[in-house]
Amino acid sequence: MPLTPLDIHNKEFNKGFRGYDEDEVNEFLDQVIKDYEMIIREKKELEARVTEMTEKLSHFTNIEETLNKSIIIAQEAGEDVKRNAQKESKLIIKEAEKNADRIINEALSKSRKIAMEIEELKKQSKVFRTRFQMLIEAQLDLLKNDDWDHLLEYEVEPIFGEEEETTN
Repeated sequence: MPLTPLDIHNKEFNKGFRGYDEDEVNEFLDQVIKDYEMIIREKKELEARVTEMTEKLSHFTNIEETLNKSIIIAQEAGEDVKRNAQKESKLIIKEAEKNADRIINEALSKSRKIAMEIEELKKQSKVFRTRFQMLIEAQLDLLKNDDWDHLLEYEVEPIFGEEEETTN
């Protein structure tokens, strides 16, 4: 067991013939006591600081472990988000391509239908034009007919009531 300052202070030496100077020994012992007390105080302070530092180190080690775990979790979550975003973007692209194909097919179908309707309208317009031309030609033939000249030559005989008025 280590000496305490009190042990040093209470220590008594046997006096011998021609021994040491008692005042000098006591002075030296007082100096040893002061130095020893100071060393013990410093040791206790250092032990307290070591304990405090150990606790802080433990605390910071726990924080570091927690941060490392958090970083790993965040990285994994980031990777999950990235993977999910990639999957979702692929699905969106597939859906967009599918919709684009559907829209293109519908547009092609409508354009074919319109082209067929245009061809049908062209045929109908040709038929109408031919019929209209035939009608106009028939009307022109009627106008060119000699019957119109005969009508102009035709004289109307007076009606019975009109004759009497002219004789009077």
